[in-house]
Amino acid sequence: MKAIIQRVAEASVEIDGTCVAKINRGFLVLLGVTHTDTMADAEKLAKKIPALRIFEDAQGLMNLSLADIGGEVIVVSQFTLYADTRKGNRPSFIEAARPEHAEPLYEALVRRLRETLGEPRVQTGRFGAEMKVRLLNDGPVTIEIETGQN
Repeated sequence: MKAIIQRVAEASVEIDGTCVAKINRGFLVLLGVTHTDTMADAEKLAKKIPALRIFEDAQGLMNLSLADIGGEVIVVSQFTLYADTRKGNRPSFIEAARPEHAEPLYEALVRRLRETLGEPRVQTGRFGAEMKVRLLNDGPVTIEIETGQN
């Protein structure tokens, strides 16, 4: 699994003109799933995301986690994270998992985050939907985590 984690002052997701998710301070997580990913990968990310220390403490150091600050999360599925652009100008998405494999892993990650942080603090887009994602990046701070490499 691949997660792009953006520290945000606020973020929202809109589908067909309706806001389906909105948070204040926290993370916007863009999540990609590949063919070899398993529930163990979802579990690993679900533990790592709330513990990631990228919020500043009183001394201005990145020492605080999402859990420490009481932050919120929006998780958005994004198969394009597995784009292969090595040949030509049209990306190949062959490394992205099919929805029947990817969606249960996405849902497992969200479920585990909700167990850890509390249901109201974890919101989502809609798997496979065309979404408009807005964010006010804080920093900017953007971190990539790939479970196959960590």
